Amino acid sequence: MADMRSFRDAVTSWAWGGPADPAYELAALLPVRGVVLVEGPSDVAAVEALAHGYGRDLAEEEICVLAMGGAMNVARFVDRVGPGGLNVQVTGLCDEGERGYFARAWARAGLEPSFFVCDVDLEDELIRALGVERVTELVRQQGDLRPLLTLQSQPAQRERTTHQQLRRFIGTKKGRKIHYGTVLVEALPHDLVPPPLRDLIDFV
Repeated sequence: MADMRSFRDAVTSWAWGGPADPAYELAALLPVRGVVLVEGPSDVAAVEALAHGYGRDLAEEEICVLAMGGAMNVARFVDRVGPGGLNVQVTGLCDEGERGYFARAWARAGLEPSFFVCDVDLEDELIRALGVERVTELVRQQGDLRPLLTLQSQPAQRERTTHQQLRRFIGTKKGRKIHYGTVLVEALPHDLVPPPLRDLIDFV
């Protein structure tokens, strides 16, 4: 049965040299009207959780949130889903350090910039929005307070702020980053949603 996961796999395969036909076929069959390009699976989890908090199911709305496996791959993905490929609406979410990759990819495709930029990165935006006390409490609720305290006691972490320690803690393990991307977003009241995320959801 065709679904957005199949479409993601087909576009990713195409981006890395696979056949184009499966992506075109699935884009028409599902159908797909838009793609949100993000760096990795933790960003997919966060964007989908945010949309759910607004009562939206992006897949049902024919929008695919697609992890590219790194920001440096954005040009090849814009080539596949933008005007030179599937020609669907394309947007994205990136970190400040990745802005240049995204800007060049959009310019190369002849598109107006329609991507949104986190001030440092997604985790930084979420921690700042919620505050360190709330994030620490969420870590405790998830049963991860002991690992957090262990990290905070490490010599390299002692001079860092709690904000920096939390960002490091969330980003140290792939599975943890995916998990907390969802946990932190689900804890956000609508009035605290960081502008890049709010603007992305409004755009799609």
